[in-house]
Amino acid sequence: MNPLVKQLSLTVKRKPTSRTERRNIVFRRIQDYHACLKQLTAAGIRPLKQVDSMRMICCHGSKSADWASLQKHPRISLIERDRRVKAHGLVNANLSRISAIVKSRIPWNVNRVKAPPAWPASHSGASIKVAILDTGIARHPDLAIAGGVNTITGKSYADDNGHGTHVAGIAAATGRRKIYGVAPKVELYAVKVLDANGSGFISDIIEGIEWCLARGIRILNMSFGLAGDSTLLRNAIRQAKRRGAVIVASAGNSGAALPQIDAPARYPETIAVAATTRANRVASFSSRGKGIDLAAPGVSILSTWLNGTYRRESGTSMSAPHVTGAAALLRGVRPKLTATEIARRLKATALRIPGGKNAVGSGLLQIEPAAR
Repeated sequence: MNPLVKQLSLTVKRKPTSRTERRNIVFRRIQDYHACLKQLTAAGIRPLKQVDSMRMICCHGSKSADWASLQKHPRISLIERDRRVKAHGLVNANLSRISAIVKSRIPWNVNRVKAPPAWPASHSGASIKVAILDTGIARHPDLAIAGGVNTITGKSYADDNGHGTHVAGIAAATGRRKIYGVAPKVELYAVKVLDANGSGFISDIIEGIEWCLARGIRILNMSFGLAGDSTLLRNAIRQAKRRGAVIVASAGNSGAALPQIDAPARYPETIAVAATTRANRVASFSSRGKGIDLAAPGVSILSTWLNGTYRRESGTSMSAPHVTGAAALLRGVRPKLTATEIARRLKATALRIPGGKNAVGSGLLQIEPAAR
């Protein structure tokens, strides 16, 4: 056993305890990554997860270990704590179940961002692959799920929270029963990276991103965030963008209380989305700060929910999938548009609304002019 693996084997624990924490370890070279995995396996140590494209392993490690010293090893590129992110839905925003009968299959918010006029030319996003990285997606009469993965347990990607199903409906509800989403004919994928509490580890998200890229999914919705930072998450987002992915992220629900928006929305590789009201004003809860690109409706948004029902929810989580659906429609019109070109078109055609750049970015999403 080489010295590095020996040091890791002394630091890594087989089971979580009160004295351990999850750590993500990134190797400089793919050869070292594979060699370490092989030797750890031989020693009876199995990482929590591994992501080949990032040369990363995630494991339980002692809180008292000298991680700083281990990171100085020439074969190690990065070691960081596997932090938790949280879904950007507002808790108890509106918990009342709405009537089973709705007046229109096109909700006001889908009309507000001018999605329907773009449906004919874009074929409503048909054949465009879209992934919702969230709490999973539940079976629903108004959703057509093409597939998915659960990076937390490897089991079902079915939603056990409701958040992911709601986000999915805004982006892609089919209109077969009650409501249309922004891009109703996309190939919708459920990537369960958040648990029943709407919480998930960075490593689960990294694995979810890699799963999408390996399957040619190049539009990713991330309605979650963390106030802190993660070099590993930033690197994964950067790599996904280089590989052609449009990454849409919700800005956060901290209002004006914090001086910055959440990660990953504040990374320049994402399209960061703020929330607006029905009056086209920034929502009071929507995070403010440098890096916001666009705004979209995010207050009392009707969408799909668990057990085949519908519900109104508020949060920047609800705003982001409007832009995700918009990206799918643009690629339906012009398949060769790059992620950068899509972001540029959406920002250039946004409706200017009050609030300022740090609150609403370029303005309110307007899909029809962007798709021309």
